[in-house]
Amino acid sequence: MSNKRRVPQQDRAERRVAQLLESASAVFAEAGYDAATMTEIAERANASIGAVYQYFPNKEAIVRALRVQYGNEMQKRWTDLESITAGLTVPQIADYLVDVMVRFVEEHPAYFPVLDAPVKYKRDQEGRRHLREQLANVFRNRKPALSQERAYRMANVSLQIIKSMNVLYGEANSRERSELVKEYKLALAAYLESQLISQRSQKPTES
Repeated sequence: MSNKRRVPQQDRAERRVAQLLESASAVFAEAGYDAATMTEIAERANASIGAVYQYFPNKEAIVRALRVQYGNEMQKRWTDLESITAGLTVPQIADYLVDVMVRFVEEHPAYFPVLDAPVKYKRDQEGRRHLREQLANVFRNRKPALSQERAYRMANVSLQIIKSMNVLYGEANSRERSELVKEYKLALAAYLESQLISQRSQKPTES
């Protein structure tokens, strides 16, 4: 079975879209979503305004494309989650999960402006489910007695704890961000330890 060759025009279009999204993210990071303009994005990309509109009819379309891109990139960071966390303690698992999110945010300065943009967007439900199943498997590997339903619920709660950091993290200065990360790691670790570490039965103390 022969591999189909990519059409050069298709390659150029994909490179142009990637360039426009990179330029848009830079503008959003600097000016914010509301203040950013299509003209600024075109100038940053060294493209004509017509070229921008050829691929994106408005800022909302750009934000949707960036959210898809961010979702795909984040999904890759969760790949092999079971093998990565296999030898970690429960607090180390909590640290790793929080750090994945923090690194992503730091590497994508436009993350918060894109996330906060008033744009209707429906996430890929299959990718969302897959991530939670991966995390649920991590928990079941650590504590096989967990039911799949319970482990999946724990995955939902854990991710919600991590996502709840976004608002505070976005508003904080660099020093405060560092402290927030520590607090959220403690919070997530405490939750996971309460669910994953079996408590030995305590003998009643003798009086």
